[in-house]
Amino acid sequence: MGGKVRRHVMANMWTKVPRNTNMENLQDNYLFPEICMREMGHIKKFPHAKLIKLGVGDTTQPIPTAISSVMSEYAQALSTIEGYEGYGAEQGHLKLRKAIAEKFYRNTSISEDEVFVSDGAQCDISRLQMLLGSNISIAVQDPTFPAYVDSSVIIGQAGKFEEGKGKYNKIEYMSCGPENNFFPDLRNTPRTDVIFFCSPNNPTGFAASRQELQQLVDFAKNNGSIIIYDSAYASYISDHHTPRSIFEIPGANQVAIEVSSFSKLAGFTGVRLGWTVVPKQLRYSNGFPVIKDYNRIVCTCFNGASNIAQAGGLACLSPLGYKALRSSISYYMNNAKMLVDTFTELNMKVYGGRNAPYLWVHFPGEKSWDIFNEILVKTHILTVPGRGFGYKGEEFLRISAFAPTEVIFEASMRLKTHFSHRRHPYVLY
Repeated sequence: MGGKVRRHVMANMWTKVPRNTNMENLQDNYLFPEICMREMGHIKKFPHAKLIKLGVGDTTQPIPTAISSVMSEYAQALSTIEGYEGYGAEQGHLKLRKAIAEKFYRNTSISEDEVFVSDGAQCDISRLQMLLGSNISIAVQDPTFPAYVDSSVIIGQAGKFEEGKGKYNKIEYMSCGPENNFFPDLRNTPRTDVIFFCSPNNPTGFAASRQELQQLVDFAKNNGSIIIYDSAYASYISDHHTPRSIFEIPGANQVAIEVSSFSKLAGFTGVRLGWTVVPKQLRYSNGFPVIKDYNRIVCTCFNGASNIAQAGGLACLSPLGYKALRSSISYYMNNAKMLVDTFTELNMKVYGGRNAPYLWVHFPGEKSWDIFNEILVKTHILTVPGRGFGYKGEEFLRISAFAPTEVIFEASMRLKTHFSHRRHPYVLY
């Protein structure tokens, strides 16, 4: 009897440690694990259906041999006395930092000592939040990649969630929809300390023009703000006049930090490698260089990216490796064109898919989770509901072009069949 009581007490024992109240402010599950959970539920319900995944933006093409072979050789060399390496510099291998600066920032003032190599852009976003702290105000595009908002909630910048508005009361949401060509109206945007900005944008697929980015930089300079610029999809820009880096804009090195990644550039979603650029000219209000604090954050919270991944990153930027990557990027963008053509044939309004591997498809009058479920059940195609990216994402779906071309073709056929036989108010007849 006594044993049963003790077991009961132990099973219900709680600590006296309170939960972080910021975690309590997070809404539901993070979007992409939620999509995966619904995917598993669908597979269980329809075990024999051939599911097509155009949801979570995970690459599908193999890493080119010119790159994977270098990583393999490096890994093998670790088993030898001559080839073994332990800890590297927290900021990244100097050769890779130099290669990144020369490849992506050649026509800017950025140098290799302003480049910090990491284990991915999403991790860097959290490190930047730690750097900036909780006592700042932030602005995000709406719709926006959810990591910016959720990390702001966790760090304590966001305030309370307002159910009626679908927004956090301390975050400034910059509306970015078709009505303003997916670029915020900065004339009517209040000042914030930090502006999160992604171009090409995830989820809408739109890339800001040089003129628009100059407006953004000027806006930040006038307000004394810092732009955190996410350029993870810059390599997909096909328009030669569209900037691939914020640092192509005069004055940006005084107001911007850029985060980028090898994930979509090189298919390194599982390898994990990225970088952040913090210019030496970027200063806090007291004149202290931001780069010094970021270096301290990196040295305190990070032991450096994997040596194997960094060897792969260096191979990516070699002439042979980069040529192979451009081929993979063209492959995905051809997929995107096929999907754009499909929705265009259906007389549906589709955005993106031209400078980014994402389509942003409009379903006027529909709730995005409802249309997500309809397409999943009726066509066995997994997408992402726009509402998961913010209030302005309602009525939209994000559709990814990251899939084998034959799968994209099959998805196109299923979508044409479904929507050709179902009359919707958003289809123009």
